[in-house]
Amino acid sequence: MRALLATLCIATAISNTQAGDEVYKLGADSMVQEVPKGKVKEHVWKSKVFDGTIRRYWTYVPKQYHADRPAAVMVFQDGHAYVAPNGQFRATTVMDNLIHKGEIPVTIGIFIDPGHKKEQLPDKPGWRPRPENRSVEYDTLSADYAKFLLEEILPEVGKSYNLTDDPNQRAICGISSGGICAWTVAWEQPDAFRKVLSHVGSFTNIRGGHVYPALIRKNERKPIRVFLQGGEGDLDNEHGNWPLANQEIAAALKFARYDYKFVFGEGAHIGIHGGAILPDSLRWLWRK
Repeated sequence: MRALLATLCIATAISNTQAGDEVYKLGADSMVQEVPKGKVKEHVWKSKVFDGTIRRYWTYVPKQYHADRPAAVMVFQDGHAYVAPNGQFRATTVMDNLIHKGEIPVTIGIFIDPGHKKEQLPDKPGWRPRPENRSVEYDTLSADYAKFLLEEILPEVGKSYNLTDDPNQRAICGISSGGICAWTVAWEQPDAFRKVLSHVGSFTNIRGGHVYPALIRKNERKPIRVFLQGGEGDLDNEHGNWPLANQEIAAALKFARYDYKFVFGEGAHIGIHGGAILPDSLRWLWRK
């Protein structure tokens, strides 16, 4: 119950502007430009891995996609927050612009919302009403979410599009609990995902995520490239201190000689800073 309440409080924080974030502004690469536009389609999925759940997900297919060439893949947790054309991230607009400039590969985006434990979905996507299975899916340290992607979502999307199976051409991204989820997927399945983007990741003790700094230090380095964004105004509650947790993750990655970048700013538990630097984050993550 505490984890579920924490997820609700965190989701509320993510959706509200807070002090310190007004310094971050979207740049030209986050604005609609005169470039080829990809297409976004909404889908509904009932999961077997997370039995009894239903969710929305969206696919973004760039104009430059050709069925005879495998496309790179990028998965986004809390997909509604990233796919929204006027949201804090505007990921599809950023991808349109960067793909056009050749700064990231031709990439199919898969934007997945957490599971609701209902027969029917709420009328609108979002964090309210709360997706009941979000914390279970995102904060749990297991291979379940990776299994969900590899056995359900990627094969389903792969029925319509030619997706790469090269782990170096697969990225995964999320905010808050979605950020630790992105790391967990790559940590558990580096043979499937090797690029991680975490925005104000919840590397705290909601469901044991505070152990990652020790695990990173004590295990052999895995072939993962990771971009972390955090903020000094992030959360501090019974589960832990988010700014410190992200700094500890960054220190562990440095110690273990990972290919990582950590951008620590003034912001709070929200996507404004992460959205402002999303173009540069993707350029860094996909660099050759």
